[in-house]
Amino acid sequence: QVQLVESGGGLVQAGGSLRLSCAASGRTLRTYGMGWFRQAPGKEREFVAAINWSGGLTDYVDSVKGRFTITRDNHKSTVYLQMNSLKPEDTAVYYCAADRTGWGRQDVWYDYWGQGTQVTVSS
Repeated sequence: QVQLVESGGGLVQAGGSLRLSCAASGRTLRTYGMGWFRQAPGKEREFVAAINWSGGLTDYVDSVKGRFTITRDNHKSTVYLQMNSLKPEDTAVYYCAADRTGWGRQDVWYDYWGQGTQVTVSS
């Protein structure tokens, strides 16, 4: 069993930056693919970014490319999402998730989820 805890959310002005962290306990994340998803009020959860087990492969939704960066530190069992040039449309609850067998954009592939952290970007 893997427990995931997100942190780093908050209120920021448009153009600002935040770094989200996702710390795992219960089992090392070393072999898991990891993803970040977000859900805005009244909208479906959407894929944001993903990274494979080694950190050598990443993927992003088009709307965050060039602004967000996903990284991981397997020694710390932690995954990060650096968010720069934030926009009001980035406002959402951000969730991290762990995939035992791969990595990718589909939320149904992921086996473990954190509780989420709120990101609010003011205009």
